[in-house]
Amino acid sequence: MSWKGALLGIIAAVAGIAALVLWHLGFDSDERAAIAQGRKLYAGHCAACHGANLEGQPDWKKPLPSGRMPAPPHDASGHTWHHADGILFRITKEGPAAVVGGRYESDMPGFEGVLSDDEIRSVLTYIKSTWPERQRAYQNQQTRRERESAAR
Repeated sequence: MSWKGALLGIIAAVAGIAALVLWHLGFDSDERAAIAQGRKLYAGHCAACHGANLEGQPDWKKPLPSGRMPAPPHDASGHTWHHADGILFRITKEGPAAVVGGRYESDMPGFEGVLSDDEIRSVLTYIKSTWPERQRAYQNQQTRRERESAAR
């Protein structure tokens, strides 16, 4: 390896560490704790279907041979960020059929009795923490609208 290659490697590593530190500073200590807990819970309860990197199952927009839909991604390429917190919480706790209705069938179970409400919120906090600012802002706006509508 040349000295230029080594220097570029060092610069890339420093830039990566700086980006991680700046990202981490954007969250308060309670959020960082929730993100850490949510990351662990996601790995244990969600990653098998939704992917270790939140990438979802392949061809997630096409029905499986069973007629059910594959697990969607939870990263910015999916549609999770289009939904308000209340909807995401209910889907996770009660299962998609409880929200979608119409006898919707899904391979995703509800996690009521498996995860506490706080643990579900931690998983959702972790997922949301991975989104770029644009997606987080849009999702926050949806949550504000949901809360305003409920207050009426």
